[in-house]
Amino acid sequence: MPNLDYTAIKDPEAFEERLKNVPLSPGVYLWKDVAGKILYVGKSKALRDRMRSYFGAPKGLNGKTRRLVSLIADFDYVLTSSELEALVLEMNLIKQHRPKYNVLLKDDKSYPYIKITAHETWPRIFTTRKVVDDGARYFGPFASAGSVRATLKLLNKLFHFRPPYDCSDVKFDRHRKLGKPCMYYDIRRCLGPCVPDLTSNDEYRRAIGDACLFLEGKSEQIIRDLRKKMFAAADEMEFERAAYLRDQVEALETVLERQKVLKTASTDQDVIAFAREDGSAVVQIFFVRGGKLIGAEPFTMEGTEDTADQELIGQFLTQFYDSAASIPNNIVLAEHPEEAEIIERWLEQKGGHRVSLNVPRRGETRQLLDLAAKNAAQKLEEVRLQWLNSSQRAIGALTELRDVLDLPGLPRRIECFDISNTQGTNSVGSMVVFNGGEPKKSEYRRFKIKTVAGANDVASLQEVLRRRFRRAQQAQGEIVEINHATDADQPPADLADGPDPSDVGAPSGADGQEIDERWADLPDLLIIDGGKPQVNAVKAVLDELSFGHIPVVGATKGPNRDRFDLQLPHAPEPIVLPRNSPALHLVQQIDEEAHRFAITYHRKLRDKNTFVSPLVEIPGIGPKRKQALLKQFGSLDGIRQASLEELAAVPGMTRKAAEELKNQI
Repeated sequence: MPNLDYTAIKDPEAFEERLKNVPLSPGVYLWKDVAGKILYVGKSKALRDRMRSYFGAPKGLNGKTRRLVSLIADFDYVLTSSELEALVLEMNLIKQHRPKYNVLLKDDKSYPYIKITAHETWPRIFTTRKVVDDGARYFGPFASAGSVRATLKLLNKLFHFRPPYDCSDVKFDRHRKLGKPCMYYDIRRCLGPCVPDLTSNDEYRRAIGDACLFLEGKSEQIIRDLRKKMFAAADEMEFERAAYLRDQVEALETVLERQKVLKTASTDQDVIAFAREDGSAVVQIFFVRGGKLIGAEPFTMEGTEDTADQELIGQFLTQFYDSAASIPNNIVLAEHPEEAEIIERWLEQKGGHRVSLNVPRRGETRQLLDLAAKNAAQKLEEVRLQWLNSSQRAIGALTELRDVLDLPGLPRRIECFDISNTQGTNSVGSMVVFNGGEPKKSEYRRFKIKTVAGANDVASLQEVLRRRFRRAQQAQGEIVEINHATDADQPPADLADGPDPSDVGAPSGADGQEIDERWADLPDLLIIDGGKPQVNAVKAVLDELSFGHIPVVGATKGPNRDRFDLQLPHAPEPIVLPRNSPALHLVQQIDEEAHRFAITYHRKLRDKNTFVSPLVEIPGIGPKRKQALLKQFGSLDGIRQASLEELAAVPGMTRKAAEELKNQI
């Protein structure tokens, strides 16, 4: 008989009766709390036995499971025809609901991929966060936007395809009409496909094909082909082309020298090891292709406290390879995962070829596995040291905020947005950033509202959030078209901090402006100054731009403006924080900082516009003519009283400009 004394179940007899009726069949089960929220998703080949195992003596459960059981109030289950089908269903439900007590791959929705539009006439290579069946080729996922940018920069240097960050279709068509390539052709970073006769479609597609081979680890094949072309060009006395091909070969050989060559690994394989501490873990992947180590990526996992190593690695395999662009024939692991045979069958089904999970005990592959584990431990230590430098008070506040809002992890980076205006005029928005509970002023941003008329905080917030996250898309390498006439996402010239002048060679967006790569840092939590209308509006923008996985909450000051309440999207009632709550003090500090930053910029604009001379608005009167007029007549009244002839006689003025000035002043 199950022990239900330590749960949140209201009617134990009815619950036990339902539990008895669960079949001994494969399937997926979902534990829920009193509000019906999913706490945990699991699978089993014998559902009833697995579910009843949660309700034994509490001493037999680990700490994490005891906390889960204490919250269980209800359950659902779904029967499947096989264990493999149960694995796929469990994986999809975890991805959809991201339950608090499941092991989760951190921010898996934001991992970038390299996309190659091979189906287009003049293919592009750039970054995306979505993998869709559109005829393009995908490589990834990668752990960070920075690693993708470095890879694309190297690829562009080697193969000279359309610049990944600065060749939108709009720019491509414009240069095609002009019949003149951009500077990337002159500096040998593009073959110039936008201008007819600079390169053929076959030659350009060969460059794209070579980039694909490089990403697949087949660099020797590229070098062989380039050498043949180089010698052929030299035989035909095309020495300039031969030298160009020679430079490509040398650049590729330099890259190959940095790649570790394995004597025993003839097949493609991923080498996966991990390090863990408390409730966090870092999984390190080495990508081996054609016997060469071509890349390494670390991935953070959360909710791993009291989780067995076998379960951790199994959860990583299903969550990572569910969205991976390709699956190698061989996956080398530090531990055998739970239900290894089922996971192998799923990987084979997804990859379309045989996949083996291996745990080597000795040899070169084991040495590489140990190196991956060492890298994972180093990355985990970096994460730990980062938090040791934070004050205990900040950690306590973030921990409480995590628990109150039911976040998957500590909200390390928090961004807060506020709007300020005076009766709808000079409307501005602010964005402040807190990292580890401390303000990070170098990443504050401010926005001049461009598309909203009047005092409409909801629409203004939507404009600001669109601009912020479109910049994130650009910084992560996505192609974002910008229409300056209608699009709210303008270049970051109106920010608190412009592009870092020391960041020479930074990538550019479709508008030609340098991209501040700090936009790519995504928040763990968004705080909006406002209640239900503001929060729901912001949530709609996040969903629209595929950032809906980022938690958002509104901060309101309560009925008498004597407290700070937290409003979740579409929630009927706000969360009231106690007066002595560390989370309340942190939210109050962040909200007030956003308000201060917004109102400071608003006052600056208001004061500037109050003292703007009417001369600035008159066509043909620039700064020099304005200065000459004021010097000649002393004031605006003096200019008004001057005759047409006197105005025209001022140095730098013309009679036409004088007539325009006389008519409008």
